[in-house]
Amino acid sequence: MSGTTGKGKKRDEHDTTSDGDAETHAPPKKSIKKDSDKDSPGDIFVAELSKNRKVSVRIWQGKVWVDIREFYDKDGKQCPGKKGISLSKDQWIVLRDHISEIDKAVQD
Repeated sequence: MSGTTGKGKKRDEHDTTSDGDAETHAPPKKSIKKDSDKDSPGDIFVAELSKNRKVSVRIWQGKVWVDIREFYDKDGKQCPGKKGISLSKDQWIVLRDHISEIDKAVQD
């Protein structure tokens, strides 16, 4: 049983350390969000589907994404909303390869 007590003490010390680690890991997650905001102006605008829907191509975390997204007006500026989808390059290729099938289904 004394061995169990020793483990408890080690766990307590470890738990305190991990709590401190958790606090130090939280700020980098926030800074990642800020970095992604800086990438937004570098988007390549492709098409405006409607007044508030756009297609763009962007690079995020070193990967190419096709972004189909709704926008909203804020202080006279259009900002990307939560509603939308970002397709990886591989996903975009699959969608592109099925366009004729989608067209046929839409016309039927």
